[in-house]
Amino acid sequence: MSAEKPQITLVIDGIEVEAEEGAMLVDAAKGGDIEIPVFCYEPKLGGPVGACRMCLVEIEGIPKLQTGCSTAVRDGMVVYTRTDRVIESQNAIVEFLLVNHPLDCPVCDKGGECPLQDISMGWGPGRSRFSEPKRHFQKPVALSPLVRIDRERCIMCYRCVRFSQDVAEDEQLQLLERGAQSFVGTFDERPYIAPFAGNIIDLCPVGALTSEAYRFRARPWDIEDSGSICTLCPSQCNVMFTVRDERVQRVFPRDNDDVDNGWLCDKGRFGFQMIASGERITEPTVSGAKVGWEAALDAAAERLRAAGERTAVIVGGQASNEEGYLAQRIARRALGSPHVGAVDELSPAPLHALSAPELGAAVADIDHADSILVVGVDPLHAMPVLDLRLRKAVRHGDTRLVVASDRPTALDGGAEVTARYEPGEAAELLEALERQLTRPPANPGTPGREAEDVPGIGSAGREAEEVPGGDSGAESIAGELRPGATVIVYGERVGRGTGGEAALHALAGCARALRCDADRAGLIGVPDGANGRGLREVGCLSGAGPGFEEAAAGRDLAEIRDGLRAGDVDALILVQADPVRDLPDGPAWAQALRQARAVIAISCFEDASTAAADIVLPAEMYAEKEGTLTHPDGRLQRLRPSVPRPGDVRPVWQALTELSARLDHETGIDSASEALEAIAAEVPFYAGVTADEIGGRGVRWQERQAAAACPPAAEARGERRAAAADSGRPENGSGGGALRLGTYRDLWAAEATERNPAIRFLAPAQRVELAPADGARLGLGDGDQVEVRSNGTSVRARVALHERIRPGAAFMIEGTATENANALAGAETVEIERIAPAPGAPGRSDRSDAEPAGS
Repeated sequence: MSAEKPQITLVIDGIEVEAEEGAMLVDAAKGGDIEIPVFCYEPKLGGPVGACRMCLVEIEGIPKLQTGCSTAVRDGMVVYTRTDRVIESQNAIVEFLLVNHPLDCPVCDKGGECPLQDISMGWGPGRSRFSEPKRHFQKPVALSPLVRIDRERCIMCYRCVRFSQDVAEDEQLQLLERGAQSFVGTFDERPYIAPFAGNIIDLCPVGALTSEAYRFRARPWDIEDSGSICTLCPSQCNVMFTVRDERVQRVFPRDNDDVDNGWLCDKGRFGFQMIASGERITEPTVSGAKVGWEAALDAAAERLRAAGERTAVIVGGQASNEEGYLAQRIARRALGSPHVGAVDELSPAPLHALSAPELGAAVADIDHADSILVVGVDPLHAMPVLDLRLRKAVRHGDTRLVVASDRPTALDGGAEVTARYEPGEAAELLEALERQLTRPPANPGTPGREAEDVPGIGSAGREAEEVPGGDSGAESIAGELRPGATVIVYGERVGRGTGGEAALHALAGCARALRCDADRAGLIGVPDGANGRGLREVGCLSGAGPGFEEAAAGRDLAEIRDGLRAGDVDALILVQADPVRDLPDGPAWAQALRQARAVIAISCFEDASTAAADIVLPAEMYAEKEGTLTHPDGRLQRLRPSVPRPGDVRPVWQALTELSARLDHETGIDSASEALEAIAAEVPFYAGVTADEIGGRGVRWQERQAAAACPPAAEARGERRAAAADSGRPENGSGGGALRLGTYRDLWAAEATERNPAIRFLAPAQRVELAPADGARLGLGDGDQVEVRSNGTSVRARVALHERIRPGAAFMIEGTATENANALAGAETVEIERIAPAPGAPGRSDRSDAEPAGS
């Protein structure tokens, strides 16, 4: 970590204040409980700009007034914030801002929580001398389907533009026109659609930017704010729920620099509407008929008792640690079944090695890393707020970013090196990188090479060639990484499929070679599900119980599916899991669920998996839950209930304990806190953790004394793939129209997108991304409708040609509501054939389902 800056002493308004050397005067003043008013200043946006001039102060020895937001403190400095000169200046600034600002506070959504109101009352003159007509704009204008802009209220603080330009780096917002006619907008009035666009609503210090979903829904004196965690993706952002009349009306970030830097993606911000959806499951059903809880639990226990050890359990990524722990406990202890898994399935041996506490990096370590390696993941889609963190590290420091992936990512433009491997070939690249990193240097005294010294790599962002099957790409990557100061961010998807276990072993080898057990270094794995890490650590893993303790090996997810179809598995418990949509080979899962003797689903909504369930139990939404989650960096965080549960919905932990009791296994657990105690008693590295210790900021288990009790990973490296294993694979899609298929999870390809009216327009239609060379070879153009086939299964999609796609590869989206690419998962290659449009149907120019901006 960077060295702490020395403390200095200064005097503000006669009060001695201690502050960090180099801190901005506005921040230092808070240490003496002194407020200097600001509009444009926001530390999250980067360096100060001094645009609004509201923070002018008087400093001894300097004749002119200085901006407190951009003046660094020094030892012995004497500052005055309430002299006649300062007050006159503040009054003038407020009066000037109100020249064109409409006095419509009673009907403004910002009224009651508006910094302009507060500052006008505290630092304004209380009157205006301006009597001329004010400037007028059309109001309000839809800046996007999610954000309205009232340009008459804008005070030109630049916060929203700076966020777009410098933080999200989507560069869509800008200042248009000049002088008094300046206004915030986008080029050609295009809608501002981007994954983080909603953050400008929070940044706006006036009522110029408002939420379409919250406009005129409530006033500040009608609401209560309740803190919890968003579970819609692995970012696990800390949020505040604005509640009125026991319904969530708004979600905004609850600043936690260790997790999210105070930002929130639009899925988390606008994904709350489904909490009060009329489509929620609110009563248990048995064979489609609504029944009471007692009857439903009795029926479930009867079916499970009959199945016994031939029962399997699958837990979804949004389940809490307590729910996952109790579900696996029912399987292993009440039923004697080893068949336990989570949607984020990985091999336990290498996963255990990668989870070692000394190798774990905190999200905040990214800020101080000398180099960052991103492998097999596009954080923008998989863990959006992490994308902003990585951009910040590159933008504000000397961090060198390296990206290795099969599909282009949103981070490629800022990377020193980008390397492409074929879909499913992450292991080959990682093994080559491990060889490079463990190879003795030719000159031990020479530090790692700069990008300019690597043959074929000149400026940032140019691709390393011939990565698959060779060491050139790995050599270029190795030259950028700094041992003892590298953070590796990897997508856990690299550990799946053929060669997945070898990829994880190689990744662990790279971590050891890069000395990732040092400060400012380590690993962060990105799962598909929000609580993928926590569920594995509490025992939702085949062959490993709570705390990675060795357990009887059970079936993996594919074997559970096949067992249901063959009659070898009699019953299946789904805990907030939808295997038809989320797991490979969805059609086979649908068939397996239909053929199963008993399926018990715990779910918030009806879906393709609950449609085949005999018994359906209603589940809580994340705003209603009490429990804990484990962040991908190991931080335990608390879920707190903010609104009551609708209908006859019970806590899932309670339903599981009552079901366990009916199976003659008493848990002795009567509350969520007692479930956490049971977890802490069984997971050695969670030992002694309590809800109070976790608190509102969370606690990383790697930083607790109990981390020393984490059992060591097995020494065995596992079998590496033989080189001949790839001998039957076509190279670069050779052989007619065959292409290597890769699938990925789009940020918006999720149930949350479809269940929330505000963001439903962002749900992507299926597309197949191709290199232009492959499009030309196959006679396909951008927007063509095609059929993608493999092994008798086909999915329809639109063609999207991208220059940065590796020739010979095709990429499709998993998890779409229709034409889901998981139907083709497991296929080595696919054939693509254009579908002739029906007479009168739109052809290639129809772009209605093109990728939304910023996706």
